[in-house]
Amino acid sequence: MNSAAGTESGRNPNHGPGDSAGSIVIVLHQAGSSAGRVGQWLVRHGYRLDIRKPPLGDPLPKDLSGYAGAVVFGGPMSANDDEPYVHREIDWCGHCLQQGVPFLGICLGAQMLVRALGGMVNSHPKCHAEIGYYPLYATEQGNALLPGWPAMIYQWHREGFTLPNGAQMLATGDLFTEQAFSVGPSAFGVQFHTELTEVMMRRWLVRGRERLGLPSAQQRQAHIEGRMMYDAPIRDWLDRFLKVWLASDQRRMMDLNERKTA
Repeated sequence: MNSAAGTESGRNPNHGPGDSAGSIVIVLHQAGSSAGRVGQWLVRHGYRLDIRKPPLGDPLPKDLSGYAGAVVFGGPMSANDDEPYVHREIDWCGHCLQQGVPFLGICLGAQMLVRALGGMVNSHPKCHAEIGYYPLYATEQGNALLPGWPAMIYQWHREGFTLPNGAQMLATGDLFTEQAFSVGPSAFGVQFHTELTEVMMRRWLVRGRERLGLPSAQQRQAHIEGRMMYDAPIRDWLDRFLKVWLASDQRRMMDLNERKTA
C-alpha cells in the first residue's frame, strides 16, 4: 500500500489561487487518493494541480511544455504489474525526462521512473518490508544538493529498486539501499513518503493493517510515536526540497541557448 491519500482530490486542473505560478501534473492511483502535503505546499505557493488517475482511465498529457512539473505518487500496485496503464505510465515517465519537465517520483512513482530508465524493481531477498520510520543516510551528492536530510524517514513499501544507469544516488537505507536518486538536473525519485499528513498515516494504518505483519514492519504505536519524534525535520526537508526541485527547471535556459545558436 504505497497509495497517496489526503486533502486534494478530483480531476480539476485549476486547483489553487487565481494568480498561478503554473500547473503541476499530479498522478494518483486510487479513487480516494490525493497529493497530501506535497499538494498542499504546491497550492500554498500558487501552483495549480492537474490531477490524473490513470487506473480510472484518465489520460496523461503528451505536451508538457505548459507545465511547471510532474509528480507521480504511490499506489498499491507494482511497477512490475502487467497492466496497460502501468506500462503507459512507465513510458510517460520517460516522456517527462525527454521533455525536461521537473519530475518527482514517490515510492511507486520512483520505481516507475527506474523501470523507464531500464532499472529493476524487486522484493527484498528475505521478504522484508519497510513500514514505519527507518534510518536514512544522505550521500555526499545528496548533501551537496540539499544539506540537512532527516535522520529517520517514513516508509510504506515491500519492493525496492536498483539504481539505473545515469542516475546519481542521493540517499541510502539499511534494508533497502537505494532510497533517493536524481537523473539529470531536474528528475528525482524517492522511495520514502514525506507527503503524508497525520490523517493519511492513520488511514493507512487502518486500511493496510495486514501489512504490519510483514517482516521488519513496525506496529501501529511505533508509527504514531515516530511521527511525534521525527516529523518536524521531515516537514522541513520537504519544504526545502520542493523549492530546489522546482528551481531545477532547465527548459528556459535551453530555449535561450537554442535561440542564440539559431
